[in-house]
Amino acid sequence: MSIDISEAYRRTLDGFGALVHRIGPRQWDNQTPCVDWDVRALVNHVVSENRWAPELLAGRTVSEVGDAFDGDLLGDDPLKAFDISAVAAAQAASEEGALARVVHLSFGDVPAGEYVNELFADALIHTWDLARAIGADERLDPELVEACAAWFADAEEGYRQAGVIGEPQQVDPDTDPQTRLLASWGRRS
Repeated sequence: MSIDISEAYRRTLDGFGALVHRIGPRQWDNQTPCVDWDVRALVNHVVSENRWAPELLAGRTVSEVGDAFDGDLLGDDPLKAFDISAVAAAQAASEEGALARVVHLSFGDVPAGEYVNELFADALIHTWDLARAIGADERLDPELVEACAAWFADAEEGYRQAGVIGEPQQVDPDTDPQTRLLASWGRRS
C-alpha cells in the first residue's frame, strides 16, 4: 500500500480533531494511556507538535523557535486552538516541495518526509489514546494503521532506544493489524 504521507497526516489530524470536538466538559481531566497525561495534556501535546510543524518545515531551527510552544497552548478555547494548529500543520506538510526539505530537529537534521512520518505516527497513536480516554470508538482507519505499521517497522528500534515509547506488548501472531501496531508502541487495546 502506498499513501502520500502529507495526506495520511491530514487524515490523522482530522480524526484526532473529530475526537477533540467530542470531549465532554468533565473529560478534560480523564487519564489517558500516556503515563502522566490527562486528556488536556494529550491534546496540548498534539497542538504543540502541530504548532512546531510549520516552523520546522519552513527551515527554522529549534533554537530559533525557542520556548514559543512551551506550556499551555489550549487556553480558554481548546477546540479552536486545536483546529487552528491542525490546519496550519497539514498545510505546511502539503506545500509543494515541503517534503524535499531538511528539518532541523533538536537531535540533528532529518529529511522533512521522515519528520512528517513521525508527526503522522504520533498523531495516529494519540488518536487511539484520546478515544480510549473519552470512551469513543477506538477503531483507527485501517489504511492509516497499515501505513504507520510499515513506516514504524524501520523506526521502532530508534524510538525504543530513545525511550519515547512503552515496552512492546505481547500479542498473538493472528492479532489484527491495529492491535499489533498499538502493542509495538506499548499500548494494550
